[in-house]
Amino acid sequence: MNNKSLGGRLLMGLVTLGVLAYFVVQALLYIGDPLATTLAYTYEVEEGTDLTGYVVRQEQVLADDTGGLLQLQRGEGERVSKGGTVAAVYADQASLDRQTEIESLRTRIEQLTYAQEAALGSEASLKLDGQIMQAILDYRGSLTADKLYEAEQRGSELRALVLKRDYTYSDTGDLAEQITQLQSQLQSLRAQAAGTVRRITAPVSGLYSAVVDGYETVLTPDSLSELTPSALTAIRADTAVASQVGKLILGRDWYYAAVLDTDTARELEEWTGQLRLRFSKGLERDLPVTVESVGSEENGRVVIVFRGTTYLSELTLLRQQSAQVLRTTVSGIRIPKEALRASRVTVDSEGVRTEENLLGVYCVVGKEARFKPVEVLYNGDGFILVEPAEDVKETTRLRPGDTVIISAGDLYDGKIMETS
Repeated sequence: MNNKSLGGRLLMGLVTLGVLAYFVVQALLYIGDPLATTLAYTYEVEEGTDLTGYVVRQEQVLADDTGGLLQLQRGEGERVSKGGTVAAVYADQASLDRQTEIESLRTRIEQLTYAQEAALGSEASLKLDGQIMQAILDYRGSLTADKLYEAEQRGSELRALVLKRDYTYSDTGDLAEQITQLQSQLQSLRAQAAGTVRRITAPVSGLYSAVVDGYETVLTPDSLSELTPSALTAIRADTAVASQVGKLILGRDWYYAAVLDTDTARELEEWTGQLRLRFSKGLERDLPVTVESVGSEENGRVVIVFRGTTYLSELTLLRQQSAQVLRTTVSGIRIPKEALRASRVTVDSEGVRTEENLLGVYCVVGKEARFKPVEVLYNGDGFILVEPAEDVKETTRLRPGDTVIISAGDLYDGKIMETS
């Protein structure tokens, strides 16, 4: 028993010594040749400046009308021609209910007329199926974008299409009679509605917006060039400006005014490339802009005004907004700064080392370290963006997915790397 116990202890001791020896060897190898690698990958950096400012438009507030029940007739951002109906004012609730019934009759007559003209043809049914599918997608898109007014309109269109499709399964023998009865009811209701509804029309053409926030008179395009940083910071909405009817946005230009330090504002003013404005919310696209003006300096700051001419119909609800003005977008291969080398080292068969001044990185190719020349595109925080140097061989061209060496002992081109 004692011999077996002693043998077991000796065996355990040998195993322990073997494990310790393994870790000691690995530690010595790491100290002697501390190999660390990473994967190169494609990356994009946008150079921009953060801003907080106001969206400014040429706006005309529509006269308020409280002499009845108001019903808006236009969607947010919808273009209205001069004299076009913006809203309807109904004398009482009965008048409004009558108008709702008139619209319902119009829809039913349209559906029955469509079914009568289509003559229940299969081609018409297939066309309707396609329209219904598209209407479902449009309705879902409006809900996802949180455009509730638009979603309501899409929902009404979808219901009308579904009812049209339902009529294609009906007997068309009495469609003409049904249409005649509905038209008679419609004429009767229109006669009753005469004189109980007034129309509010647009005095000029423009984009309609239902929201009046009080900045329409205190922030105008004409006032922007004279604004100082302190005046823009202290600006407040005029509470006396209000309207349940809404307003019209005139022209096609819009502006974004913000306070910025003088040096950055001058750089943007002198920038010859494309400037893009990206709002933090309310719009999911970058907008091309130009610098309209840079105001007088006040304590090292100025008011900078950007001008845009696109997507005005999608900016009707924006006022005070955080944004970024983007100058350039740099795309390249991202690597750690520590991986960049200022020279390429080679060792010949006799062990003579040669060093050549050349910017690049070492990569693990097979089991060898290979030098790949690069050019630096962007210097970031702890990383750089590079691209392959010009006129390099395909075998020495850096590509996304390459294993880049960050650190290694006695590194040179062609060195056998022990990666395991």
